Formats: sequence, structure tokens, C-alpha cells
Amino acid sequence: MLPWVTLRRIGLVSTVMTSIVVLPLDASRSAGEENTFAATVERWNGNFLWAPASATQDVIARFGDETRSVLGPIPDGDCTDGAAKTLDLQVDGNVVDLKPNSSKPGNPLEFEHRDATGAVVKWTGNVDRCDKPSLAGSVTYCGMNSRLSRILRGNVEWLSFCRKSTPSLEMEPDAYWQKSNPKFSRLGIIGFNRVTGEIVFFDGTKKRREFDWSQTFMPPGGHSYSDQQGRAAAEALYDPTFQISCSSCHDNKNAYVIDPHMGLARVGYASNAGDDPHPASGLGDYLPETLRGADAPFRIIGSAYTGRHAQEIESAKTVTDPSGNCTACHTLTTQTTGQRFAADAVAKEPWVSKPSWARLQQIGAERMKLRQIDSHRTAWAKRGGQGGIHPWMLPVAGNELSAGAPEISAEDWRRLSNCLWGGGGAECGYRPLYTACPAPGTAEQGDGAKPEAFSVAQLPLPSGEEDDGRLLRLGWKYLNDFGGVPERDDVRFNVAVKMSAIPSSGEAPAEKDYPDTEETEGRSFVAIDGEIGMSGTATLIRDISYFGHTKFTEPVASTALRAFRLDLPAQCNRRYLVRVLAKRFCFDQSDVKYADEGNLLYADIRCD
Repeated sequence: MLPWVTLRRIGLVSTVMTSIVVLPLDASRSAGEENTFAATVERWNGNFLWAPASATQDVIARFGDETRSVLGPIPDGDCTDGAAKTLDLQVDGNVVDLKPNSSKPGNPLEFEHRDATGAVVKWTGNVDRCDKPSLAGSVTYCGMNSRLSRILRGNVEWLSFCRKSTPSLEMEPDAYWQKSNPKFSRLGIIGFNRVTGEIVFFDGTKKRREFDWSQTFMPPGGHSYSDQQGRAAAEALYDPTFQISCSSCHDNKNAYVIDPHMGLARVGYASNAGDDPHPASGLGDYLPETLRGADAPFRIIGSAYTGRHAQEIESAKTVTDPSGNCTACHTLTTQTTGQRFAADAVAKEPWVSKPSWARLQQIGAERMKLRQIDSHRTAWAKRGGQGGIHPWMLPVAGNELSAGAPEISAEDWRRLSNCLWGGGGAECGYRPLYTACPAPGTAEQGDGAKPEAFSVAQLPLPSGEEDDGRLLRLGWKYLNDFGGVPERDDVRFNVAVKMSAIPSSGEAPAEKDYPDTEETEGRSFVAIDGEIGMSGTATLIRDISYFGHTKFTEPVASTALRAFRLDLPAQCNRRYLVRVLAKRFCFDQSDVKYADEGNLLYADIRCD
């Protein structure tokens, strides 16, 4: 006859720890029996017991594996003609390009200047100033013909930036700068989920002086765990040292920071009458104006990156402008959006009260960099009155510039700058820039998904098993739909199990009889076989993926609940007590987060 089985669910509070699954064994079990039990569990379930992004410790491949687990499939970086937008250069309100000058003997390469009607205004042999120089500080100030592409996949967007630059940071009439030349020096790729605020940065290797956009770029980790050719190609393409702190500039809780250099059409020419003749060239509205406030979630993915830059990530803060001018619409931080972009936007120098010696040195270096940027800006851009485009942000009016719009006052700027450089107090409204990794099932953090449809069944042992017991099958359903990514794969389950005699009264177990939270999290886990081992007085089985999701394979996209299953060898006339606990692999400095609720099940195995 079939054994008698009981199922019980209790919601319990759990904490943050490493993930594992445990089967409870009583003190009468010998080490040999524990080993046999673990080996059987591994044999029956081992293909589905694995942590995401655990296929390799190689920095770049693991980086890609972590990213796919959170943001889903990663497209190739693509700056080819069909995909990308070109960043034009603008000088005195005219669009400039590098072309052969047919009016001169030998058709030398020179800079052609065209006005809004397309008429050629002049040719020049060099360009040392432009209307909107780059604020990056480490690239050519007045470069041209870099490319940017944007790919949307549901809630996730991918930006590929193929930037032309030279070591001198200046531009010469060299064929390198032509639109038709696919050579460039800086490769950067950003992935961003606009719902969850999860962001990732891939930076091209610094061992290469040039890249070529005539072909696409393989993402870190290839396209899958099994894409060995792609994984190898990516190893040579990206920087495993993460020496560039991409998040220092991309810190406004968005994937991109709209500044004059990138968003050419976004800034300037704000004649209220609309009669300014100068063209609004460049990206136009290719990058949408999506503002995300200080309350928006924002978290960096990539354990190697966050490990390298942990200190600045931890210390970064958002700022509230005490004068009320600048942060009602924008997110400003104690990083680059505040310390450089804001200063350039209002054409003021950084200032802080009572600076330490180290801070004084930092501010001095930043003032020098801002002056270098400004020295590459045209007088046309800085001219006063109608059509002036620097400063490029104004109180109230923002970047809708006009002759009569007031600039920020010196007093208001000092109050804001003091906050941006960490010199202020409560008036600055300092808050951590980055938000915490959400535990599974925390609806207040946007992830309300919880396991459901729990089941317990006793089945005959599989053919060939030498025992008189039963197969105890645990089942549940769950969909990891955080951020609306159908391929998301950063949640696993731990199951802890204890075994005891069935009480003669048949009464239900007390809460204290089950494996506790610490045992289920595996704080004292000792491996026996693969992901099965002992944790306290419980047997723990770690990192259960959904049924069918075998080790180191990509998840099948789904918007329906996935089925989870765990098969355990069960002895007759014994009680099995189980705690099931979901956990999220955060892939940042916080490691793993466990669900706030565990699910308790028990089964009495009666074989008579």
C-alpha cells in the first residue's frame, strides 16, 4: 500500500547566507549511511544542482555568465553602419566632417564646415576647439565620427559605444577620423534593466590600441556556457582588470548621462522665437530623456567589477540640492555627475567648505580638468545672449536656453557644490546611490514572486535500487520574473532535511523540529557529495534549479511558472521534515540574499 504522506507549509523569516539544500538525519545514522544517502541524492538530482555563473573562475567568462543570469541573452556589440548612430562634430554652430578637399591640388584631407542649409561655409586644416567638447577628460576633446548603437530587449537595453580617440587627446586631419574608417580606440558596452535598475559595464581591453567596427563584438562569456569559441574570443576583447571606473560617470541611475557632447540636439539653440539658424545635429532623441529620481533602484552587476571598485560604490551618495534648483528633475551624486558634469553645466568651478588636504588636491585637479575642457570650447558656444549654449543648464528652464534665462547664482552654486563634494550635512539629503540586492519574494523591492503549489509524494524506488524504502518526491512551482526578463536565472533553492521516528500519536511536528534557517542557508555546510552535505544537524541540498535546467545550460525563456523537483531516498516508518528556501545570487559585493519566508513540509513514510 502507498505510505501515508503529510504536507505542511509555514512562512518563516530567513536571513542572508550561502545557498544549500539539506536532508535531516538523526543521530542513529552512521557516516556510511550519510554518504550513501548523499550519493543517491546526487545520482537522482545532480544535473539540476548547480549555482548560476559557476562554470568557470575565469574573470571575463564568469562576468558574462553573471550578466546573462540577470539581464538575459547579451547581444553582440554592434557599431556597424546598419545599427549605429554617428556622433557629429560641431564648430561655431556648423557641422564638421573630414573629407578630401577637391578644390586643392592632391585633394588633401581637411575639415569641411557646413551650415544648417548644407552649404559649405569653409575648410580648415585643423580643429582645436568645438562647441561641445567631451567631458570624459581622458579622450579626445573634440573628436568626431564615434558611433553609438542602442538595442532594446523588453525592459533591458544595450548600448555599444565605439569611441574614436587619440593619445594626444587632439584631432589632426588623419584618415582615422573619417566616417568611412572603421578603426576606433575605446570599446564600451552597457546593459541596463530600466525596471530593476540593474546595470553592467563591459570595457574593451587596454592591450589593444585599435578596434574595428566592421564586425560585431562577442559579449563576455560568449552567447552561452557551451559557446567555447565565443568565450575564447571574448577573453581577448575585454579588460579583466576593470581599471576604468565606468560607474563613476554613469551614476545618474540611468544607462547614459545626457551631456552636450553625446546629446547634441538636446542642448542649445533655444531661441524662443525658433529662428536660430544653426542645426541641432547629432543623436537627436535617439537616447530617450528618461529621468530616474533618487528613489529609483540602481545596482551594478558583476562581482569582479564591484570587487575592484567596492569602496567608491559603497561611498557614493545621491544629493538633494539645498537651493532647490537642480535635483527636482536630475539625479546628482558625489561622483562625476555632481563633481564634473554639474560644474560644467552651470559654468562654475567646484567649491567645498573646510576641505581636507586630500579633498583640496582633488578639487584642484578637477578645476584643472574643467579648464582644459573649457579651453577646447569655442567662443561661439560661450557667447552671451540668444543662441548661447554654455552654460547648458539653467535653473527652472533646464536646457531650454534663451537670452533672458537667469543662470544659477554664485551663492546657490556654492551650497550645491559643497554637497556634491561631501562637505555638507542634513541639508544635502545624502542617501546611498546604490540599492541593495533584493531577496526573493520582497515585494517592496519589486520582486513579489514566491514559490507555490508545493507537493509531497511517495513513489516506488527506481528499478535497480537495492533498498526497501521509498522515493520521496518534493515539488513546487516558481517563476523568477524580477525585472520582466524571461530568461532570468539568478535564483536557486536550498532544501534542508531532518529525519526522525514517527510519533505514536501521529501528531504534527512542532516548528522547532524542522531544520532551522541557519541550517538551510548552510552557514556550517560540510560537503559530502557535490551540493549535498551536512549543515548543523540537517542534511542540506544546495542550489536546486528548475526541473529540466541541467548544469551549465541556458534557461528556456518562460513567463509561466517553472516546475521544481527534488527526489530523496526515504526509509520506511520514518518522518521527514523539510525546509525549502529560495535564494538570489546577487553577483555584487553582497553575495547571496535569502527569501524572507521559508516553506516547511513533512512526510510520514509508512510502508506497511
